[in-house]
Amino acid sequence: RCQRWVENCRRADLEDKTPDQLNKHYRLCAKHFETSMICRSSPYRTVLRDNAVPTIFDLTSHLNNPHSRHRKRIKELSEDEIRTLKQQKIDEAFEREQATQELNESNEQNTVSEEGGEEQEEEAVPLTLEERENKDYLKSLFEILILMGKQNIPLDGHNVDELPEGIFTSDNFQALLEYRINAGDEVLRKRFEMTAVNLEYCSKTQQKQMLEICESCVREETLREVRDSHFFSIVTDEVVDIAGEEHLPVLVRFVDDSHNLREEFIGFLPYEADAEMLAVKFHTTITEKWGLNMEYCRGQAYIVSSGFASKMKVVATRLLEKYPQAVYTLCSSCALNVWLAKSVPVVGVSIALGTIEEVCCLFNQSPQLLVELDNTISVLFQNNEEKGNELKEICRSQWTGRHDTFEVLVDLMQALVLCLDAVSSDSSVRWNNFIAGRAFVLSSALTDFDFIVTIVILKNVLSFTRAFGKNLQGQTSDVFFAASSLTAVLHSLNEVMENIEVYHEFWFEEATNLAMKLDVQIKLPGKFRRAQQGNLDSEVTSENYYKEILSVPTVEHIIQELKDIFSEQHLKALKCLSLVPSVMGQLKFNTSEEHHADMYKNDLPNPDTLSAELHCWRIKWKHRGKDIELPATIYEALHLPDIKFFPNVYALLKVLCILPVMKVENEKYEIGRKRLKAYLKNTMTEQRSSNLALLNINFDIKHDLDLMVDTYIKLYPDKVEFQEDFIPSNNSEVTEDA
Repeated sequence: RCQRWVENCRRADLEDKTPDQLNKHYRLCAKHFETSMICRSSPYRTVLRDNAVPTIFDLTSHLNNPHSRHRKRIKELSEDEIRTLKQQKIDEAFEREQATQELNESNEQNTVSEEGGEEQEEEAVPLTLEERENKDYLKSLFEILILMGKQNIPLDGHNVDELPEGIFTSDNFQALLEYRINAGDEVLRKRFEMTAVNLEYCSKTQQKQMLEICESCVREETLREVRDSHFFSIVTDEVVDIAGEEHLPVLVRFVDDSHNLREEFIGFLPYEADAEMLAVKFHTTITEKWGLNMEYCRGQAYIVSSGFASKMKVVATRLLEKYPQAVYTLCSSCALNVWLAKSVPVVGVSIALGTIEEVCCLFNQSPQLLVELDNTISVLFQNNEEKGNELKEICRSQWTGRHDTFEVLVDLMQALVLCLDAVSSDSSVRWNNFIAGRAFVLSSALTDFDFIVTIVILKNVLSFTRAFGKNLQGQTSDVFFAASSLTAVLHSLNEVMENIEVYHEFWFEEATNLAMKLDVQIKLPGKFRRAQQGNLDSEVTSENYYKEILSVPTVEHIIQELKDIFSEQHLKALKCLSLVPSVMGQLKFNTSEEHHADMYKNDLPNPDTLSAELHCWRIKWKHRGKDIELPATIYEALHLPDIKFFPNVYALLKVLCILPVMKVENEKYEIGRKRLKAYLKNTMTEQRSSNLALLNINFDIKHDLDLMVDTYIKLYPDKVEFQEDFIPSNNSEVTEDA
């Protein structure tokens, strides 16, 4: 509003003043305001309304009034004078900014010194014109890199192999630089106007350094919120390929200042083949490179591809040894049965899971294939249309992530095989070579007896954990009561293990019946038969072979995995969910959270008053008004207007909320994982960049260009020398003009 006052008054000489300066040192006569803008609360006090702007000016009266010659006159400025004033304004603003920055740095150094630091206070040195120009130049480069990250533009342009010999073309970064220069960026133009046309403006090394700084600064914005929240959980997603190297996506869960549970992507971690080395690097990156204090970590979860589970379990174990309160849990975004299947250390299971993913992917890529599958299902289930329609609906979703994935697959097996056979043997031009070829390969994989036995056994073993896993992804009350049902689940699985001969006989019979329906020969795997060729005494039957190699290790592993993932600490934490009023109500307000909350005693602001506070919390909801509904989730409880009157309850709910097993109630705060999936889906493997990915996924996080420039200058002072030499582009040679 001050700026509008200055503009209306036509006082160009005041344009460079800050609102604070104008407010303190300058006054405007009340005659310049409409009477409606003035509020007279008393004869001695005149107050302007909040939206008051001066509009009444007589800009010609001074010409006819001789007594006005001593008053300050409004001067009509020429274009050159206006340009000069604006430049002065820019220069002074820049100097003020530098002075403020240097003052802040000086204050920081004084603080460190008071705490025992020995750093000496640096003298404020004004920037030279050359240094200012260089900072402006670096800022332009950072702006381009951030734009490329946000818009998911790869750094490289045309591949060198695509270009004829002797032809040079810019990469995407250099092309954007040139475009910006042509659009009128004087800083860049001055920098490069004397540069040869086939020289790159910014070396690959410099681009990498600047991208690392961009990534670090953007990540720091999220990590600052995490530190303010104190407590957090770490979650990793499936290993992904970034430009030919395996990386582990890392996400962090925390409750922000607005009491919202958020799950944000904070970067990729290079994957290590050695589990112990991976555990060390994982810990080092999070604590030293990213600056998170793992003492505040209250949960860890790992969604892994088949075959990687054992290594990530080592990571979880090593972290638990150092930080016992970083509870190892399941992740809410992954179905328990899918997670258990991926963790089974049997090669046949890993191969089967890979085949299932490929089948689902092929059908999702082609709408015509889905129509063909629908027609096949209609024929097979013409006597049970309800079941057929249900399967058709399932096929149009990501059914490989369901709790009942293996039940669905067994029901679909005949339809999938018939559909793929029809596509691969179709002599018309209806299907292209790629789809026909993939259909043939996948049909052969599905009709392998080893695959059939594997999915039937997985279906039957995981049927004991299906309801339990579904409840874990349900409402808060479902999760609470699921924790109590774990004992029954383990009891059932132990009974299966004790009678594995009987159970396996039934499972194998189901597998042979399905194989006969698909006209698949029942036999031992080829690799086993080849290994036994010289052993004349070997009389292993298919049934016994699959019992020892598949059924027994699968049941044993699932029992052990459930015990590991649902440790005593994890179950104690889930028991604390009785703090949620709706769960309290279902338990008739007869709860005892204080016995389970011991593990979080050090996280409470007033642990001595916990028992009394919990009693007040129960009484509050037990004797509520008839029209007041009980909050059903932690999210609703955290947003209660009077939650801060229960500081211990508030602290407990925040810690419980960030456990990875708890689902994010508000979907808009779970965008980190969704954006990660979108980036991986939309970006070719060879064009992926861990730095650009973070900028793309966190495109809405604010960034400080000045901070990036200053960081770069501090880290690479040798790069900031003002050189006239530029590095030749990787895909060209420096040539002289004829």
